[in-house]
Amino acid sequence: MNVTFEDFERMDIRIGKILSVERIENSDNLLKLKVDFREFKRQIVSGIAKWYKPEDLINKKLPFIVNLEPRNFKGVESQGMLMAVNGEGQPVLLEPQKDVKAGDKIV
Repeated sequence: MNVTFEDFERMDIRIGKILSVERIENSDNLLKLKVDFREFKRQIVSGIAKWYKPEDLINKKLPFIVNLEPRNFKGVESQGMLMAVNGEGQPVLLEPQKDVKAGDKIV
């Protein structure tokens, strides 16, 4: 399915700095991330717990889609989505090669 360029332009993709991470109760896959985008902070749920330890994610700067409608996972609201690559069945995090600020937009 093709997406129009106008649809793509509406996506707000920014670098966020992960401030805290917690495992979500009764889930093997889900982590609750508190993420700083400089102008605002968001709670984002991500299904990466099988591959990444919470303590290894603190202070990482990663890309997130921040203008998705909120969604609940196991009763926890997610206000965005972490972007990662599907690396042969497991998520691979996309980290900037140079230092960027939390909140910087991906263009």
